[in-house]
Amino acid sequence: MDDTIAAIATAPGAGGIAVVRISGPQAEAIAIHLFRMKNGRRPVLETHHLYYGHILSPEGGAIIDEVMIALMRSPRSYTGEDVLEIHGHGGYLLPQRILEEVLKAGARLAEPGEFTKRAFLNNRMDLSQAEAVADMIAAQTDRGLELAQAQYQGRLSGSIEKLHAELTDILALLEAAIDFVEDIDDLPEDKSIPKRLQNIIQDLNRLAASYREGKIFKDGVSVVIAGRTNVGKSSLLNYFLGEQRAIVTPIPGTTRDFIEEPVRIHDIVVRLTDTAGIRKTEETIEQAGIDLVWQRVAAADAVLILLDGSEEMMAEDREIIEKLRGKPLIPVVNKADLPQTLSEEEISRILPGKVAIRISAKYGNGLEDLQEAIYRHFCRNRSDNHPSTDIITHLRHRLAIEKAVFHLCEATAGAVRDVSPELTAADLRDALDALEEIIGKTANDMILARIFASFCIGK
Repeated sequence: MDDTIAAIATAPGAGGIAVVRISGPQAEAIAIHLFRMKNGRRPVLETHHLYYGHILSPEGGAIIDEVMIALMRSPRSYTGEDVLEIHGHGGYLLPQRILEEVLKAGARLAEPGEFTKRAFLNNRMDLSQAEAVADMIAAQTDRGLELAQAQYQGRLSGSIEKLHAELTDILALLEAAIDFVEDIDDLPEDKSIPKRLQNIIQDLNRLAASYREGKIFKDGVSVVIAGRTNVGKSSLLNYFLGEQRAIVTPIPGTTRDFIEEPVRIHDIVVRLTDTAGIRKTEETIEQAGIDLVWQRVAAADAVLILLDGSEEMMAEDREIIEKLRGKPLIPVVNKADLPQTLSEEEISRILPGKVAIRISAKYGNGLEDLQEAIYRHFCRNRSDNHPSTDIITHLRHRLAIEKAVFHLCEATAGAVRDVSPELTAADLRDALDALEEIIGKTANDMILARIFASFCIGK
């Protein structure tokens, strides 16, 4: 925290503007060393002002780039330290040249996420807000961005802090009973402690249960298209993508390897995987592709089982469905443009309780219904009119909440049984520690390193 870090903060490649960001005690000195006004003078910098001029090479005085710079003095900056931003022309070479001069002037290259890590360590944001920075950058849908922004603005932190304050009040009550046991025979509020703890447990359980939905909106879902040969798996993928991504022929076994592509369905990203047609074969390469099918199925969030509506259900269809028992299935009947032979009764017998979507992958008939079925499969409890932002999107948060709930259940049981208040107080402290992990009050170096390692350099 005593040194000065620097990195290119914008995405690499051609662009109108590139930003080199510098943070630390040497930020202003580096600006004075490298920057000259248009009249050739060294700048006298005021905080939060833009200055126009050139970045020069101190060794030869050559102009590297025409830039705008801004110095943001501590603590009114992103990191809470002195921060200098150099706004130059985009591209591959110019930003790198500026960064090289900055490093020569005394800065070091920032580690991934180090600017945001310093913002956290300098109390500019809590740990859940720092995680939300990466989530906003990585968001691929409006809903994913909405959840990330809500977390960055402190929605999750506020909920945790409210529950933390309630627990602290209960702990203070217990500690008063412990410290002044000889002076206070009975505290009237003692009887309310189990009920108050139960209310907190309910709130935490609701928050933990929201992780499934939050993960879907943050990370998307994986859906494998499976079925026997020539039922239209590749045609379906191509239609979703709007291009000829997978080769389509009437020859069985055309698809040997899997093809995975993301598609956006409403506000979730669905990673669709086209797989080899499943059948018995002696052909080594085709069999390797079929083996990959089952690997992808094992890792998928759901399987779209594709059947041919123009034919009777075959033994291969039945074998595939039997192997998929226990997996979340979305049955789809393709080739609705042809006379239908496969009946609803037959589908119901082998897939009880499932309603198949009839489509034509060749002409696009029924594709909107299929998209809606996929969306509702993952977001069946979603209210479009009043979408909630009280949702957690990180496994770390869910595990910390579950740990807190465990200790609160122990504390509640102890309070009901009228055990020693010291034991109940110990459980409450453990629950408080678990909640503090979410916002970073008790996060250790290993947790911080794992979180910020996922960030891009420059953020």
